[in-house]
Amino acid sequence: MENNNRKNRSRRKPGTGGAAPANWKMADREMAPQAGREKSGAANFVVQGSILAAAGILVRIIGLFYRIPLIDIIGDEGNGYYTSAFSIYSILLIISSYSLPTAVSKMVSARIGKGQYCNSARILRASFVYAACVGGIAAGVLWFGADFFAGAMKMPYSSYALRTLAPTVWVMAFLGVLRGYFQGMGTMVPTAISQILEQIVNAVVSIGAAWYLFREGMKANLVRGGTEYSYAFGAAGGTLGTGAGAFIAFLFCGFLMLTYRKTIKRQCRKDRNGATEGYGEIAGVLTLTILPIVLSSTVYNISSVIDNFFFGQGMAHLGQSDVIAAQWGIFGKYHTLFMIPVAIANALSSSLIPSLSRAMAARDRGQVLDKVTTAIRFSMLIAIPASVGLTVLSAPVNNLLFPSRSGDLLVQITIAGASAVAFYSLSTVSNAILQGINRMNTPLKNAVIALGLHIAILLVMLYGFKWGIYAVIFSNILFALTMCLLNGRSIRKYLDYRQEYKKTFLLPFLCSLIMGAAAYGVSALFDKLLPEGRMWLGVQVAAAVFAAIAVYGVCLIKLKAVDEVELYDMPAGRRLVRIARKCRLL
Repeated sequence: MENNNRKNRSRRKPGTGGAAPANWKMADREMAPQAGREKSGAANFVVQGSILAAAGILVRIIGLFYRIPLIDIIGDEGNGYYTSAFSIYSILLIISSYSLPTAVSKMVSARIGKGQYCNSARILRASFVYAACVGGIAAGVLWFGADFFAGAMKMPYSSYALRTLAPTVWVMAFLGVLRGYFQGMGTMVPTAISQILEQIVNAVVSIGAAWYLFREGMKANLVRGGTEYSYAFGAAGGTLGTGAGAFIAFLFCGFLMLTYRKTIKRQCRKDRNGATEGYGEIAGVLTLTILPIVLSSTVYNISSVIDNFFFGQGMAHLGQSDVIAAQWGIFGKYHTLFMIPVAIANALSSSLIPSLSRAMAARDRGQVLDKVTTAIRFSMLIAIPASVGLTVLSAPVNNLLFPSRSGDLLVQITIAGASAVAFYSLSTVSNAILQGINRMNTPLKNAVIALGLHIAILLVMLYGFKWGIYAVIFSNILFALTMCLLNGRSIRKYLDYRQEYKKTFLLPFLCSLIMGAAAYGVSALFDKLLPEGRMWLGVQVAAAVFAAIAVYGVCLIKLKAVDEVELYDMPAGRRLVRIARKCRLL
């Protein structure tokens, strides 16, 4: 009882930083949401987001570890073809299916919030038709345009991997619909489990297929008198696992949907909330919902394809065509490591959009502001220390995971690009906030501005300064930073949201600096005490990471970056509070 009283006393209106504007005051009086319901709503979306984040981190870790033997098999050149093919595949995936979970979850959650279960079921059926059409077109474009895309990237042998990925685009479209429906219903568990299954199958098939096809490619080298067929075939084998994993995940979600059909029918029979929407009306709304998300996501993610194109063209112009595939493969290793902490922001965004949509449909401003504040703070509590950790532990982590002759360059670009983790995490969450409050076009406008600046800086650094792969790294950081600033301005404008800086940014950064110093010291100490060898390097990294987590947690509490109330709101909050009390931190 004492704990609950403390929690209620310390609860404040989040995100406002002062009095609410006049146009919201009347809405507050009309809606009068209960504090307990606000707290419950905010905590629930964090819990659901954390489930997806945990699955996302596990997926990224599986992906990281299977990429180690995969890269050992296909080499930096093969990884260059693999990474290049995935850049094109990702854009077509965004157009055909990446936006579907977001759009479907947003539409379904808004209907569920009003008790319109029949309309939510009709949205599911209409979305499947969309997936069949758009997914099929995207698959055809990837299959028949593989040679064109590969030639434009100055990596013609990546066409094999591109064609292997073509059927996957179609499967992912249907999978996106099912995941979006479950997310709109308020549960991230089916998405989380399907992602784990998908990645496990992906890892097994990718390694096996790459090993087999690499050897077949070596035979092709002898027959055709070339040197690149082994790398190209190996990269295609690596992408084969992506399709296999997606198909298994689709079967899993499809099975869940079949078991859930009775519940859907029962809900529809009891539905008395509003008129049934026609399929034509739903198709129109679905298109209007998907289109801004597709465009903004495409612009937001197309930077990797643009980077790949200009990097290939620029290096060829500078007479360094022989290193294009290898250096892009090294960049792919950095990107694999970089995406692990960013997965938390992606998962939080997937949970945030339907949650915000329900709060907006209910005109509950208290919940809207509470969710915005919680999402930004939670993402920064993870992303900022991740950036610092990648910086100070770049050498031991990369040497452990990717030991090769290119290790020095990989370490350097990881240090140079570590700050991108924080900026990309914040820009991803802020995109989700704007989409969740029905400002669908705003992230698109901001992304276009950021992309234009990104391209200009990339060309100057690449052709003018001749910075090579570093031009890609720094222009990406600038792109994400610009998105953060523009999205932040838009959120402030549309919600009259006043960002809190001290506990959201400054204190986590200070705690991260202390954490970084501790991690670096532990790593350096173990480096001197332990003998050489990959196993001992693993011990060194594990000790440094453990020290970093412990020091960061202590600093967050002692410097009051988080309080007891906020610890309770986090996943496993009660356990965290008990541990903090046993250690006499609270």
